[in-house]
Amino acid sequence: MTTKTPAELSHSSQTDDLAATDIFPLLADDRRRAILHYLCQHTGAVSLGELAEQLAVREDNPTYDHYERILTDLHHTQLPKLVDGGLVRYDVDQETVRALDAIESVRPYLDLAFTDDCQ
Repeated sequence: MTTKTPAELSHSSQTDDLAATDIFPLLADDRRRAILHYLCQHTGAVSLGELAEQLAVREDNPTYDHYERILTDLHHTQLPKLVDGGLVRYDVDQETVRALDAIESVRPYLDLAFTDDCQ
């Protein structure tokens, strides 16, 4: 069963750009930016485990304990915020995450953020 929130339902029927007042709070967290950046680079659904593993490596702490904490954070905090923002679909039963069309609204900001991170 796929989890859908009212915000996701309203965004799924349209691909209008998100307002900056909606985008900036979603991008305020480093981990959410990394999630969106990773999803922008992949077509289709990504497993929750793969996403957590990539974040653990990115955060330079690829231990099992850190991986488990990331899984918990993804499930309870980060993914619900991104679902509410209309950027991703999180299928709890299948444990997969997929970017929605609205992610294109944040791509320019992600490109800038990750260019700055690399310098």
